[in-house]
Amino acid sequence: MAFNHLPAGVHDAFGPLSIPPVTHSVPMANFSPTGRPSRDTPAQLSPQSALDRLTTGPSRAARVTHTEHLPPRAARYAVWPHRIRAEVVAAVQSAGIDHPWAHQARAAEHALDGESVVVATGTASGKSLAYLTPVLSALLDGSEAPNGRGTTALYLAPTKALAADQRRSVRALAAPLGTAVRPAVYDGDTPVEEREWVRQYANYVLTNPDMLHRGILPSHPRWSSFLRPLRYVVIDECHTYRGVFGSHVAQVLRRLRRLCARYGSDPVFLLASATAAEPALAAERLTGLPVTEVADDASPRGEVVFALWEPPLTELHGEKGAPVRRTATAETAELLTDLTVQGVRSVAFVRSRRGAELISVIAQERLAEVDRSLARRVAAYRGGYLPEERRALEQALHSGELLGLAATTALELGIDVSGLDAVLIAGYPGTRASLWQQAGRAGRSGQGALAVLVARDDPLDTYLVHHPEALFDQPVESTVLDPDNPYVLAPHLCAAAAEIPLTDDDLKLFGPATEELLPQLEAAKLLRRRTKAWHWTRRERAADLTDIRGEGGRPVQVVEEGTGRLLGTVDASAAHTTVHEGAVHLHQGRTYLVRSLDLDDSVALVEEAVPPYSTTARDTTAISVLDTDTEIPWGPGRLCYGSVEVTNQVVSFLRRKLITGEVLGETKLDLPPRTLRTRAVWWTVTEDQLDAARVNPEILGGALHAAEHASIGMLPLFATCDRWDIGGVSVPLHPDTLLPTVFVYDGHPGGAGFAERAFHTARAWLTATRQAIASCECEAGCPSCIQSPKCGNGNEPLHKRGAVRLLTTLLKDAPTA
Repeated sequence: MAFNHLPAGVHDAFGPLSIPPVTHSVPMANFSPTGRPSRDTPAQLSPQSALDRLTTGPSRAARVTHTEHLPPRAARYAVWPHRIRAEVVAAVQSAGIDHPWAHQARAAEHALDGESVVVATGTASGKSLAYLTPVLSALLDGSEAPNGRGTTALYLAPTKALAADQRRSVRALAAPLGTAVRPAVYDGDTPVEEREWVRQYANYVLTNPDMLHRGILPSHPRWSSFLRPLRYVVIDECHTYRGVFGSHVAQVLRRLRRLCARYGSDPVFLLASATAAEPALAAERLTGLPVTEVADDASPRGEVVFALWEPPLTELHGEKGAPVRRTATAETAELLTDLTVQGVRSVAFVRSRRGAELISVIAQERLAEVDRSLARRVAAYRGGYLPEERRALEQALHSGELLGLAATTALELGIDVSGLDAVLIAGYPGTRASLWQQAGRAGRSGQGALAVLVARDDPLDTYLVHHPEALFDQPVESTVLDPDNPYVLAPHLCAAAAEIPLTDDDLKLFGPATEELLPQLEAAKLLRRRTKAWHWTRRERAADLTDIRGEGGRPVQVVEEGTGRLLGTVDASAAHTTVHEGAVHLHQGRTYLVRSLDLDDSVALVEEAVPPYSTTARDTTAISVLDTDTEIPWGPGRLCYGSVEVTNQVVSFLRRKLITGEVLGETKLDLPPRTLRTRAVWWTVTEDQLDAARVNPEILGGALHAAEHASIGMLPLFATCDRWDIGGVSVPLHPDTLLPTVFVYDGHPGGAGFAERAFHTARAWLTATRQAIASCECEAGCPSCIQSPKCGNGNEPLHKRGAVRLLTTLLKDAPTA
C-alpha cells in the first residue's frame, strides 16, 4: 500500500476559532479625542516596548519562543554617475533625495555601461531609483532624437497593482522632465481605445509577463516602433519568478530577446529583487544573459525586533486524539486587535483571501467591544478589490486613519506602504525571501519596526519557532526554476515559431532541449519544417497553448446552479479534490455545496448552503520510476533523483465536524485517474537498516508515511516552494526499487526544480525533518510534526517514533558532502 501526499487540492482548515477576551495592554487614555494616537501614545514606543505590551497578560510571554534584535544601520552615500543627465539628478533632488546610496549609484553605473544588472538589496532600499535614473536619462536622450521617440524602456511586474503603483511613482519623479518621459500601463485592464496610443507614443511601457506573452509578442509587427529602439528592460521583484511560473517567464524573455534582435535592438536587463541567494545566477537563468550582481545594501535601517510566536494548545483534539493548537488566524486577529488598541500602525499578512477577511472581521468585532470608532480603523486588503478601493485603503493607512490591515501577499510586493510600525505574519510564508519581504513592510521610513511570525500548527512552522537559527542565521533561498523543462519549453517554441519561423540559429537561445523537442513538435503536427526553418502550422494562436501561471488543463468554472452566475474558477489539477460532487466550496465568505462536476465541459454547479461540516477528499496514488538520472549510496540504501509517473485517483470524501474535525461519514466517488510525469527524489532502506532502526514490518508503513509527511513539510526551508507544490508517496515494498521507499515529487508536469534541490540538500533537509519530529511535544504525532492537512489516506497509518529511528539510521550513513 502506498501512502500519498498530493501537491494541491484540499482546503487548509482554520480549525477552532474561539477568541478569548481581548487583552487590553494599553489604557484608553492613550488616545486623543479625535481617535488618533496622541504624541505620547505607544505609536512612539520602541519596537521592544510594543512587544512587551503584547506579551502582557496570562500565558502571553510563554508564547514568544525567540526574539531577534537587528540593530540599526547607518546609510552609506555616493554620487550619481556623471553620465546621468543633470535634469534627472535635479528631478531626484526635488523629490527630496540629495545623494544616492552607494548600491544605487553602482547599479546605475553598470546599466550605463550596457551591463545587465540585478539589484538584490533589502526591502525599502531604493531599488526603484537604482534602475529609474539610467532609464529616465536614456529616455531624455531619446526625446531629443530627430524622430521624437528615440529610446524606449519596458517594465515588467508580477502583478497589475505593482505596475500601476510604479507608473504613479514614475510620473511623480519625472514630472519636471515634461513630455520627455511618457509612462503608460499596458495590461488586460487597459481600455481598447488607449492601447493604440500606448503602442505608438508611450516610451516607458509598464506591463506584466502574462501580457507580454499573450498580447505584445504575438503582435510584434504592431509593436515594431517600440521594440526597435528598446534600450532597457526592467524586471521588478524578480525573486517571484520561480518554479514553473519562473520557467515560463524565462522562455517569454528569450522570445522577447529574439524579436528585439530581429528589429535591431539589444536591450540591457535591469532586475530588482529582495535579498536572494546567488541573485546573479538566478537572474542569468531567468534572462539567459550574463548579469552583474549588486547586493551590498547601503541603505539605512532602523532597529528591528523580530519575535517568533507559538499559539497555545487548546483543549480540543483532532485526528487520533492529537492535540490541537489555537490557529494562527485566531492568534493573529487578537494581536492585531491589541496593536490597534495601542495605536500602532500594523499590517497582518495571511496566506488566503478568506483568512484576510476573517482576521479583519474578528478584530473589528473585538475592537467594537472597546470603542466602536476603533472598529472602523481596521480593514482587509486582498486581490479582487477595485483599484480605487485598494488605493483608498493604502491612503488611509498612510494617513493614520487606518491603523490595522489584514492583507494577503497582494500588499507584499513593492507597493509603498511606508509609515508602518509593526507587521504580523500569520504562518511562515514559504520562503525566507518572502518572510523578509513582508517583515520589511514596517519601518520603511527608517524608523524602528516590530515583526512577529505567528506559527501555524504545521511541521515547518513549529520547527522554525523552535530553531530560530534556520531563519536568522541562514541566507535566503536560491531561486529555483528550470527553463529547459520540456513541458514549459514546447509551447514557447510553438509561440516563437508563430512570431518568426525558428531556425538553427535559435537553438542556442532556447536551450539544449530545443533540438530534441523540435522533431517531436513536428511529429505532433504543431510545427512544420520548410527549407531551414520551422513554421507554426495551425490557425489558432500559438500563445494560447499555455497559461504561464496555470497548472495545465482547462480551468473548471464554478457556477451557481440557481442563477447561472459564475463564482470563479478552480485549476484543473485541483478540481478533483476541491469541487467534486458533495464538496463544500468556500467563496468570498459564503459556503456552497457542489451539486455536480462535469469534467467534459469543465463546470461545477454549486448552491449556497450552510452545512455543519467540511469535506476532505481521499485518494490513492501509485508511482513508477521512468528513469534514474543520478543516485548515491547512503550506506546500503540509496538516494536517487530522476523521472517518475504518478497516477492519482480521488476515490471518496470525508465529512468532518467544523470545530472538532470528527469524521461524520465517508462517501464514495467515481472520478477518473490522472497521470503526471514529473521529477522526484527518493530514498530506499534495506532490511539491515530497518533492523538497526528497530522498525519491524508492523510499523514500517507508518514510519515511512510519517517521515514522508514531515519531509514534505520541511522542504520549503531548502527550496523556494510551498508544500502544496510538492507531493509524496511512501511504499513498504516498491516494485521498481524492491525496497521500502519514500518519494517526494514536483507537483507540476516535467518538474519545477524542487525535487532536484531536495536531492542536492538531502542531508540537511532530512536532518531538519528528523529534528522536527523528535522535538515535537506530542506523544504519537500531530499536525505540528507528522500529520498533514492534505493526506489522501486520512493520516493513516503513522508511527512517530518509528520515523525518528528510521531517519536516525538513514542519516548515520549519509555522505558528508
